Amino acid sequence: MARGNNRRRSMLSWAVMKDGRTLWTLNAVPKTTVYGESLRNFSGTEFRRWDPTRSKLGAALVRTRRAPELLLPEEGTTVLYLGAGHGTSISHLHDHLCGAENDLSGRLVAVDLAPRCLRELTHMAKSRPGLVPVLGDARKHAAWGVLLPRKVNWLFQDVAQAGQVDIFIAACRRFLERNGTGLLSLKAASERWTGEGEEALFTSVEQTLESSGFEVEERIELAGYEDNHVLFAVRKLE
Repeated sequence: MARGNNRRRSMLSWAVMKDGRTLWTLNAVPKTTVYGESLRNFSGTEFRRWDPTRSKLGAALVRTRRAPELLLPEEGTTVLYLGAGHGTSISHLHDHLCGAENDLSGRLVAVDLAPRCLRELTHMAKSRPGLVPVLGDARKHAAWGVLLPRKVNWLFQDVAQAGQVDIFIAACRRFLERNGTGLLSLKAASERWTGEGEEALFTSVEQTLESSGFEVEERIELAGYEDNHVLFAVRKLE
């Protein structure tokens, strides 16, 4: 049985593991959980279970039809996360990007509009160096853009605001390198739409992204983990 389990286990990166359909990340702060997730030792190393029902990025890693590792940034780099929320996805991304005591010299700039979320992110950052919590509006780059003097190669957006697509396009144009990866978690209910339902909305969004200088590499349905959500994985062409 153990041998069969090992055949189903694969490393998506040095710190992200897929065991069957379950995701785990190597815990950068051993013996500590962030949101009550399970801890488990694999070959003497502690991992945290990444719950895809509480993380759009986690759900996308499970649902993607491509190699899941294509959705992850390169470890040790600087990334931008818009709509950081309470830090579920942020914590697992930090495990991969920075590691314990930020041994990899990564930098995760996490922007959110809610003071409560910022308090939780600031508390998390005390034990997770490399995490940079920012209280700010994803649309107002002038207020926090100074934290990103150079463009990044990976940008994730999960904001529950009207005009999500416009916010994403503007952020990618300002902060994402050419050929960089942009991930847009789109909630249908947050978009103003008078068309023929969600499918028509998502198709329209895909066309808008393509006409704005992006190659849509995949459209990932998150239903079952996050209903009424689609994650668009794009490559910036210009």
